Amino acid sequence: MFRAAYLLLIFIVILPTLPGILGVMLSSVGYLPPIGSFELSLSGYRQALAWPGFITSSLLTIFSALVSTYLSLALCFMVLQSLWNSRRWKYVENLLSPLLAVPHVAFAIGFAFLFASTGLSNRVLNTLPWFQGDQSAASWLVHDPFAIGLTLALALKELPFLLLMSIPILHQINVDNLAKVSTSLGYSPHQFWWKVVLPQWLNKMRFPLFAVIAYGASVVDFALVLGPTTPPTLAVLVWQWFAEPDLSLLPRAAAGAMLLFVICACLLLTVYLLERYLVNKKSWQYSGRFGLRLPGTFVVLSIAFINVLLMPIIAIWSVAHRWRFPDLLPSNFSFRFWANESGSFLPILGESINLALISALIALGLAVLAHEYRFKYRLHLPSYVIALPMLMPQLSLLFGLQVSTLYVSNDSYYVWVIWSHVFFAFPFVYLALDGSWKSYNNQYSQVALSLGKTPWQVFVQIKAKILLQPIFYAWAIGASVSLAQYLPTLMLGAGRIATITTEAVALSSGYDRRVTAIYALWQALLPFAFFSLAILLPRFYLSRKKAPQIIHKESRINDATARKHRHP
Repeated sequence: MFRAAYLLLIFIVILPTLPGILGVMLSSVGYLPPIGSFELSLSGYRQALAWPGFITSSLLTIFSALVSTYLSLALCFMVLQSLWNSRRWKYVENLLSPLLAVPHVAFAIGFAFLFASTGLSNRVLNTLPWFQGDQSAASWLVHDPFAIGLTLALALKELPFLLLMSIPILHQINVDNLAKVSTSLGYSPHQFWWKVVLPQWLNKMRFPLFAVIAYGASVVDFALVLGPTTPPTLAVLVWQWFAEPDLSLLPRAAAGAMLLFVICACLLLTVYLLERYLVNKKSWQYSGRFGLRLPGTFVVLSIAFINVLLMPIIAIWSVAHRWRFPDLLPSNFSFRFWANESGSFLPILGESINLALISALIALGLAVLAHEYRFKYRLHLPSYVIALPMLMPQLSLLFGLQVSTLYVSNDSYYVWVIWSHVFFAFPFVYLALDGSWKSYNNQYSQVALSLGKTPWQVFVQIKAKILLQPIFYAWAIGASVSLAQYLPTLMLGAGRIATITTEAVALSSGYDRRVTAIYALWQALLPFAFFSLAILLPRFYLSRKKAPQIIHKESRINDATARKHRHP
C-alpha cells in the first residue's frame, strides 16, 4: 500500500514533466493534433527567430536573470558576513518570515507604486527645490527599456529566500569552529569569511541559485508589472504569442517556449561553471590578506525600509479618492472603491482561498509521504528530481501540459488548476520539511514500536506532534505558493477561473490604481494570514491538555531509551 501511494505521488507530481516537455517540443515542430496539425515543420522556430524584437527580448531576459541572481547573492553574503551570530542576527531571522510571506506580484505592484513616475519616491524628490518639475529622473525603475527596475526588484525579493537557504548551510559547515581555527592561524574575521566560508557556502548554494535564476528568466507576472514593454522579456513575449487568437500561430509560441527552455538551461550551466571557477581557483583563497568588510547592516535596513513602505503605500492607494501629483498624501480619502469592488472581489477571494487550501493540503500529504518513504526505503527519488518544476520554465512546461490535458478531459478546468497548483507547490513543501525530517530523532519511533504501537500510531501520536510546527509551516508555504500561481491558473483554467493573483496582474496593466491596490493588498494579506495560522494553531493545540500527554510520552520514550543504552 505504501509503495502504491508513492507510485501515485510520482504519477501526480513527477511524471507530468515528461509530457510537459514532450508536448511543447512536438508543438514547436508543428505537431498539434487538437487543431488538426500533423505535418512536421521548423516554421515555428523561423517565425520566432525572425520576430523583430526577439534578440532584444532574449538579451533582456539573460541580463535581468543573471544580474539579479548574483546581486541578491552578493547582498546575501554581505548580510551574513556582518551579522551572522551577532546580537542583531535574531532580528534578521525574525524579519525573514514576513518578507517571504509577501507575494511576488504584491511586491511588484508596491514597488511600482513607490518608483513610478508619479510614485512616492518622485513625490518626495519633487519637494526639493532643484528637482521640481522633473518627472523623468525617478521613473526609470518601472517599465524601463533596459530592465533595470525589474532586475533590482527581483534581487530584493529573492534576498530573503537566499538568506533562509543559507542558515542550514552555515550550521552544516560549522562556522563557529571554522572561525576558531582561522583566528588561530592569524586570519581576521573579514578575511575568514572571504577565504574560508565563501568557497564552502557558495558550493552548497548551488541549488538555491538554480531556483532563483530559473525563476528570474521565466517569470511572467512580475515582468508584466515592472519589466520593459517594447520589447518585453522573452517569457512575456512568448506568453503574448500564446494569447494570440489565431491557433495556426501556436507552433511559433511553442518554439519560443523551447528557446526559453534552452536559455534557462544555459543560465543554469553558467551558474555551475562560475561556481566551479571560483571554488577551484585556489590562489585568491590563500594569497595576500584581502578581506573587505561589507555593509550588511545597511543592506538589511534598506530592504526592511523598502518592504515597510510598500504595504502602507498600497493601503493608502486603496482608499485614496484624490491624490494629485506631486502631493505627498491624498487630499481626499474614501472607501467607495472598496464598496464598489466588494461584489467582484469577494467571490474571487473565496475562490483563491479554496484553491490555496485544497492544493496546500494535497501537496503537504504528498510531501509527508515522500519523506516517510525516503526514510524507510533506500530506493527513492533524489531531491533534484523532485525539484524539477522549480528549475524549469513554467511556460515551457505548461503548454505541453495544457495540450496533454486536452486528450484526457478538456472541460475539467477546476481539477486541472488544482493539479497544476499541487504540481508547482509540492517541491516547495517538500524542501520546507526536509530539514525537520532529517533532524527528527528516530529513537522515539523505535522505542514506541518496541512498546507495541503500530507504525501509523507512532506517526500520528508521536512524530507528527513533535514535528507539528514544521508541518504547519510547510502547509503555509504550499498555500502561499498556490495563491501566487498566475500562468497555471490562466492556462489550465482557460481563463474561466479567476484568483486574486490573476486579477491583480490584469489590473496592474493600466486600470485604476485604487482597484489594483485593493487586489494587491488582499494578495499580500492572505499569505500573512496563512503563516499566522501556521504559528498560532500548533501553539494553541499544544497549550491544551493534550500537550502534557505529548511531553509525558516523550519523557517515557527518553527513559526507555536510556534504560536500553544502560542495559543493552
